[in-house]
Amino acid sequence: MLGVWLLLWGSVALGGRTDTAFLRRAHDSSGHCTYSFTVASPVETACPEAAGGVPELRAELAALAARLSRLESRERGAGGSGPRGAEPGGARDPQQVAASRLEAAYGELLRAKGHRAPAPGIGISGSSSPARSPPRAAGAGRRRRGWLSPAHAVPDPAAAPRWEPQPLSYQELQSERTEVPVSRLLEETALGRPGKEDSAGCGQLVWVGEPVVFGRADSIAGKYGVWMKDPEPVPPFTRHNTWRVDTVGTEVRQLFQYEEAEQLARGYPAKVHILPRPLESTGAVIYRGGLFFQPRQSRSVARYDLRGETITAEREIPGAGYHGQYPYSWGGYTDIDLAVDETGLWVIYSTEKARGAIVLSKLDPETLEIRRTWETNIRKRGVANSFLICGTLYTVSSYTAPNATINFAYDTATGTSRALSIPFENRFRYLSMLDYNPAERQLFAWDSFNMVTYPVRLSRA
Repeated sequence: MLGVWLLLWGSVALGGRTDTAFLRRAHDSSGHCTYSFTVASPVETACPEAAGGVPELRAELAALAARLSRLESRERGAGGSGPRGAEPGGARDPQQVAASRLEAAYGELLRAKGHRAPAPGIGISGSSSPARSPPRAAGAGRRRRGWLSPAHAVPDPAAAPRWEPQPLSYQELQSERTEVPVSRLLEETALGRPGKEDSAGCGQLVWVGEPVVFGRADSIAGKYGVWMKDPEPVPPFTRHNTWRVDTVGTEVRQLFQYEEAEQLARGYPAKVHILPRPLESTGAVIYRGGLFFQPRQSRSVARYDLRGETITAEREIPGAGYHGQYPYSWGGYTDIDLAVDETGLWVIYSTEKARGAIVLSKLDPETLEIRRTWETNIRKRGVANSFLICGTLYTVSSYTAPNATINFAYDTATGTSRALSIPFENRFRYLSMLDYNPAERQLFAWDSFNMVTYPVRLSRA
């Protein structure tokens, strides 16, 4: 039987089905005689990659095995049943010696590339076959192993494992993700660094963003003013409705109504309300379907109903200064300032008894009755403006400095104040109005003709 082995060096081309084949004999670099069996590919100009070419390699090996079977069949038809000259003491057939050397070289090549060498005696097609069984001595019934080296002794074909062509070895790089629990949460600081942000409920102010301009007044009457949205609107009004008052003048009565903020930016109101009484300064707010404002030259607070277009409530704030007695540092008759937060309606003012310090009172939005009052240690003339968030009063250091700060906070829950240093930008250098909208979670401001908003961030204590 004719035994033929393939010697695969780094880039040997395994050919397709072609009638041209070559069996070459040559000396290698060490001077040994080397046999190589070559079949040229009729379609491939270069060898496929080792890993990607495994299916093609198997197909070519199967085709080559079929051709070898035909060659062996022809030899058996000529009277041969195995390698001639394998008798004890007989001369070895040169083809048998060549096959042995090829097999040994093939095993060494596979070991050098990190593969397990196929079991000797297994056919190239991947299955054992009697036509490729180890040679037997003529007339003898026992197996001979002398024609192979001890490292490549031929096992019983029936017990030999099936061999499949193996791709070249490779190293797979894998990335592993390990979740490490956070040892502790970073505390939010006054500069707005990441921390325990409270996106839904109440918390402490820790950061104020850059101002965003929504509109600009086009006349001198709009140098100072107030603009707002209702955080708790009453039908037919919605949170999209926007309101504006230009407060420069002796008889400020016009309240401009817009369907949305974009309409405010274009400057075309949907309706103009004429107030029964003129208002004073920039302390007005919109809340639960009403405009709350200070009537001119009085220490009173009034409620104007937006649906009925009438004043439904008015109440005097006992001892409150007015018309320039205890304004903010920028002036503008800002003695009485109204505010809204998550807890309700507030009025910010000062009295002679408080000696110019800020006084806070919680108001009933329907009757304007004072529910409770707090006296702080923050001088009203010493700050540019103020607003409330979650029952805490915050003040601004300057109305003209481009890099101002939120400089004080007074907590009505504890009755204590503390100093802050939260950056606050006066982009247009004249802040005349500043209010918080709890529904929008933004500050609304009027800065020298410009209507702007500031995003804010809160953090739990």
